[in-house]
Amino acid sequence: MRARNATPPEQRLTGEQIEALFPYGRELTLEAGAYLFDETSVVDSFYVVLEGEIRISRLDGARETQIGTHHPREFTGGLAVLTGRRSVHRGRAVVPSRVLEIDSETFRRVSAERPEIGDVFISGLASRMRETQRAFRQHEKLAALGKLSAGLAHELNNPAAAARRASDELREAASKAQLRSLGHDERFSAVQRQVLAKHLRETGANGEVSLDPLARGDREDEIALWLEDRGVGEAWDLGPTLVAAGLEPLRLERLAEDFEDERALIGALEWLGATLELANLADEVGQCAARISELVKAIKDHTYMDRSSYAATDVREGLESTLTILGRKLKGATVTRDYEEGLPKIWAHAGELNQVWINLVDNAADAVEGRGRIGVRAYRDGDSVVVEVFDDGPGIPRELQARVFEPFFTTKQVGEATGLGLDIVRRIVASHGGEIALASEFGKTRLVVRLPIERKSG
Repeated sequence: MRARNATPPEQRLTGEQIEALFPYGRELTLEAGAYLFDETSVVDSFYVVLEGEIRISRLDGARETQIGTHHPREFTGGLAVLTGRRSVHRGRAVVPSRVLEIDSETFRRVSAERPEIGDVFISGLASRMRETQRAFRQHEKLAALGKLSAGLAHELNNPAAAARRASDELREAASKAQLRSLGHDERFSAVQRQVLAKHLRETGANGEVSLDPLARGDREDEIALWLEDRGVGEAWDLGPTLVAAGLEPLRLERLAEDFEDERALIGALEWLGATLELANLADEVGQCAARISELVKAIKDHTYMDRSSYAATDVREGLESTLTILGRKLKGATVTRDYEEGLPKIWAHAGELNQVWINLVDNAADAVEGRGRIGVRAYRDGDSVVVEVFDDGPGIPRELQARVFEPFFTTKQVGEATGLGLDIVRRIVASHGGEIALASEFGKTRLVVRLPIERKSG
């Protein structure tokens, strides 16, 4: 299914009105890719699309942004006719097309002689101007938000890196402090203090033990019961700490052999547990700081804050940063990845494409509600890279599928969505010379984005 603009009926001419316009103009035939007008010349005509598609875009530096596409019975060129100025847009035939051209002087006469046609033109032009103003305001808001996000990302990165360094230093300082205090602890003999220091070094060298949740729970219960039998207070709080450090009953039995006095054994276990808990807390701070750094990096990669607009872009990297950013929302769902080996880079605005991926994956996450399956696939097909995002949610009713790319249309409850996500997706994909298609039935919804590998000329 090809995405189409959702042009309101009042902005289209009827068949009878077009017939009435034929004596006032001349018919043009355009091959696919041919320009109807561009930004280098004054547009002095009003155009009605008779057959085919005329894509309107704007050139900002080296970047071409699609504004919209006109289909049969729709018109363009009106604003330039009224102002008599050079056009800031370009109109190009997407497919072989036929267009009725009416020069500006003649069109003014048409408006007087056929007022019903003039009404369609005026209402359509007013509606487009409102849409343009709304889009411009939204663009300004997004630009401001982008600047704020960029500054916030940079500001977060520095303290996060400092926190990671501090956590490493805190772990080391806590260990040194505990060992110094152990050296003056008169509850233990010199030999026992050496034994405790040795156990601490061994647990630190081994790192945190890796067990599945069931095995970890069984080990914690076993250790807690062992501690409880020996009169250790808060045995059930101390057990998880000792298990995380890799201590099992056999090692604790060996430790007990060096502390025959029950009071000394309890003191040794409590000291060891407190020391390990300090190390665990320092590690947790470091892990949280590392997660912040990871998210900041993902956001910077996702928005391409520090890179130029159009460049050779790795689609796989964009998809992976999207999955990282949406990690919490995807929790509970089964996410599968299928990336073709040696997938070529494409010429694209990576930050904009990442808006596409985040909208598609976010919609899939909403559909499965944390319980189903989401798949992301990327592969080459001829001179294009194809990305598919699918889910096994309830699907989109057939009668609504043709409207999903319309602005402000949504299948969600009022207040849950703006209905702009897939409209933005469609516009971004089209501005890159690509296409997006939807296929949906109960238990399977698939959105397919096809993007050209090479930069489109003109």
